[in-house]
Amino acid sequence: MSDGLGYRRAPSISGGGRAPAAPGPLRWPRQPNRKSTSHAFLLDADDDLAQELDPRTRLAARQIVTARVLDADAGECDPAPWFDAVLDGPGLLILDGLVALETRVGDRTASELLGTGDLVQPPTGRTDDLLERMDGWRVLCPTRFALLDAEFAERVRPCPQIVQALLRRAGRRIADVDALRAITCQPRLEMRLVLLLWHLAARWGRVEPAGIRLSLPLTHRLLGHLVAAERPSVSHALARLARSGLVNGPADDLHLCGSLEHHLEALTERASAPSSQEPTHSAPNGRRAGGKVA
Repeated sequence: MSDGLGYRRAPSISGGGRAPAAPGPLRWPRQPNRKSTSHAFLLDADDDLAQELDPRTRLAARQIVTARVLDADAGECDPAPWFDAVLDGPGLLILDGLVALETRVGDRTASELLGTGDLVQPPTGRTDDLLERMDGWRVLCPTRFALLDAEFAERVRPCPQIVQALLRRAGRRIADVDALRAITCQPRLEMRLVLLLWHLAARWGRVEPAGIRLSLPLTHRLLGHLVAAERPSVSHALARLARSGLVNGPADDLHLCGSLEHHLEALTERASAPSSQEPTHSAPNGRRAGGKVA
């Protein structure tokens, strides 16, 4: 069910009160911010799926591997109607674009980025979770979704390669979430940011002579949701990385200077070096630890 802000509230048997309301920037309208719905030959729209079939089979399958396609504008949305449409099918396939999936527990939000080729399946609707959770979507740039419903699943039965490829994509998303979990376990924020940026660069980065350029519609707030940090802390950490010559540019056009190995080595050296900014502790007798009178 919805919480009235467009967030989808996960079922709970805790019997407790409502979770804290989401702050203003995360309020969601009830209906998806949609432009139009059409139909498409999926093998034309998704080259990787087409490569799963040999040329002769691909030609025969092109006419049956079709799906409804929905164009969504950038902005906040509630995908519940889309999930209702694909409830008995494989799910929503992102043909192009970028989406941030946000999960709120209590007063904290974690995000996940999804892009071209990702498969999103309808929520399971668990009733054995004691935590109250709210889920929301933010379309970061114009995005096209293929609605893989029950009729689609029936049409592609003669092409098991397509089903297997979609299952692999669902598994790939789980692996990406596991990588994010490991990244957020790092105690230092600069390390978390660097690892996240290189993780995103592997998929969305563009190689340049001096490093990698990562041009995504990111904000400091969204980066904080990805690395488990508050927005001001992310701003300060990015400033420190810029002063170190590791990461430059605004959040939506970051330049990763050098290589991942160089970044990790530099951050490791900084962590092991004594900080000149570290305060000097006073001894109980009024003298500094170095022996001089305070």
